[in-house]
Amino acid sequence: MTMKPKVLFLCTGNSCRSQMAEAFLRGMAGDRFEVMSAGTDPVPVNSNAIRVMAEHGIDISHQRSKGVKPFLGRGFPYLITVCDSANERCPILPGVINRLHWSFEDPAGAKGSDVERLHVFRRVRDEIEAAVRRFVEEVGEDRPLTGAMPRVKAPAAI
Repeated sequence: MTMKPKVLFLCTGNSCRSQMAEAFLRGMAGDRFEVMSAGTDPVPVNSNAIRVMAEHGIDISHQRSKGVKPFLGRGFPYLITVCDSANERCPILPGVINRLHWSFEDPAGAKGSDVERLHVFRRVRDEIEAAVRRFVEEVGEDRPLTGAMPRVKAPAAI
């Protein structure tokens, strides 16, 4: 049995963007990837994220926010940060082969009326869906990965 490559989506709260990305990749190519998400400072899944994903026929109400610690040392062929803060604060995870960064606005920080905030959530959801679709195509066609970070050598042991 061939093991599926692992993908970890990382954001700050693991409440919106990484949850959406996890659900989209699982739905598009869960047969090809083992998909997980985590946050550098996890908070509960945002109800508006649940709502806008449900509008797309995807139920993330059962998903839970997780910290990054349980994933240390698990070896991920793909680590994808989906916010600038997580990209800057991303811990070094041994075994990461491809580190990518996709910068999405934080919909949880949207201001305005409920309608205006939901508009931001929908826009970000659609941007994430497009990025995940592009990732699946790039991996499937062995093309360069959008958002790939330069490889950094691990620090020498002291």
